[in-house]
Amino acid sequence: MSLFEKTVHHYLSHLYGPRAGEVQRRLEQHIAHFRPMLPAALPCNTAAPNAPTWSEKDQWVISYGDSIVTEDAPPLAVLSHFLQHYLGERISGVHILPFFPWSSDDGFSVIHYREVDPVLGDWSHIRELASHYDLMADLVLNHVSRESLWFVDYLTGSLPGRDYFIEVDPETDVSQVTRPRSSPLLVPISTRRGTRHLWATFSEDQIDLNFENPDVLLEFVGILLFYLQQGVRMIRLDAVAFLWKRLGTTCIHLPETHTVVRLLRAIVDEIAPGTLLITETNVPHAENISYFGLERLPKGAPDEAHMVYQFALPPLLLHTLTRGEATTLQTWLASLPVLPKQCTYLNFTASHDGIGVRPLEGLLPDHERDALLELMHRFGGFVSMRSNPDGSDTPYEINITWFEAMRGTRRGPDPWQIARFICSQAIMLSLQGIPALYLHTLTGTLNDVEGVERSGRLRSINRRRWKFDELALLLESPSTPTHDVFHALCLLLELRRNEPCFHPHAAQRVLPTPPELLAIERGPLGEGRRLLALFNVTDSPLPFDNFGEPLSQLLGLHDWQLLNSDTSWREDAALPPYAVRWLVASS
Repeated sequence: MSLFEKTVHHYLSHLYGPRAGEVQRRLEQHIAHFRPMLPAALPCNTAAPNAPTWSEKDQWVISYGDSIVTEDAPPLAVLSHFLQHYLGERISGVHILPFFPWSSDDGFSVIHYREVDPVLGDWSHIRELASHYDLMADLVLNHVSRESLWFVDYLTGSLPGRDYFIEVDPETDVSQVTRPRSSPLLVPISTRRGTRHLWATFSEDQIDLNFENPDVLLEFVGILLFYLQQGVRMIRLDAVAFLWKRLGTTCIHLPETHTVVRLLRAIVDEIAPGTLLITETNVPHAENISYFGLERLPKGAPDEAHMVYQFALPPLLLHTLTRGEATTLQTWLASLPVLPKQCTYLNFTASHDGIGVRPLEGLLPDHERDALLELMHRFGGFVSMRSNPDGSDTPYEINITWFEAMRGTRRGPDPWQIARFICSQAIMLSLQGIPALYLHTLTGTLNDVEGVERSGRLRSINRRRWKFDELALLLESPSTPTHDVFHALCLLLELRRNEPCFHPHAAQRVLPTPPELLAIERGPLGEGRRLLALFNVTDSPLPFDNFGEPLSQLLGLHDWQLLNSDTSWREDAALPPYAVRWLVASS
């Protein structure tokens, strides 16, 4: 038995006990079927086995398949044209949010996992995108649409879907279950056997799947392998934290859930080395990074996700730039563990979802969180809630576009919106890890209040569909915020992709500075090159004399130049409001 087979058997034994041997036999049949059809493996780091060869050139965009539309072309083709024409090689990858037939939640209630929504295009369009960029796809494995064939099987008592779902007596105490929503956990369903109540973590249209049934796991292994066959290089495990259920527990982050992630990691590392597995867990920070599997390091390399989303970063950035002080952000950044070469962070500020506030638990006092929520409401945003075991509701996420969230400070709107916005993105781009920019961040999109009114969903505020001609006109008109934001971000991306100090594994150090200033050192690299990123997080000039002793000493030790320029870093007597300075030194 090979090491891979032994590893798989160990994981399956944890999940399915005495059934592990039979499940493994069927799993190996899946793998044998797909292995000859998979594209050539991506290169890996020979110095660290199974470590992807990512670099500073890795910069991604997040987009729905129909975020940009025309009347005469499939949206996926329009998106491909936009990315190649306007961004080109400034980005290396693109995350296309669920592009499958769906019934609700803008794609996350999947009807058919192996089909492309014909409204968007077909698999040829997906493969065409994958030929230009590393492609990320969602594996929506926690739940499925009520319109899926599996659910029809359940209703009629037919195989295979008959046993794919979780029936619970409605009198069962489920108060301990961690909830990301305020909707009922158990949904009544009329079947041929009478009314049954099914587990539904997210909505009555998104029915949770039963991974205690190994057939469900095998279905999703087959789906994952099919995606790889279509050219997908990154797999995002959507809502994976809720995967395994056990009554009497919180039903989040259960050991079996982590084992499923480890199993999927072992599979992709074996048959498609270089493929990235990314966990999406919008939870408090310590829980989020548990999906690296770092606690097992003394016995070997981390064996769960290659990447985790930095969910604490967006709300901490909002707090920093609207309050005008970086102390909390500095403390959090300084606390991040040094990661081995097999894994890294996915940094972002906005996504298709709202800005999660659960990651602030333990990082920001409730009164500071509530002040931030009130400010976002003043800027046109909303707040989504979740249910607690005692029946109360607490804030779950802020629903607002990132550009609108940068409208002002706690004193209200001001003239610094664009500068503050660019500062926020530059901070994100400077951090250790790989950055991902939501399309509506790149375009400085305003709150889509009409979209909320049409859909009845708060998240629609940040899911506008651009008409290609309208967006192109704005991008090419120098008098528009869309133009200014997009071209400023393109410049940052261009600078970043050519700077080796932004390699995901280049060391990161947060320097002690006054609260008004954030200073991050990246490097030094082997030959001595280092980068210093300086950010004024306030709407007032910051005199250089107020930088603090540690930073002043570092600035005096090296011959610092502005990145990609021969200009000295010290152009003015002070750092202007929301100014960004990327400084480099060779020794």
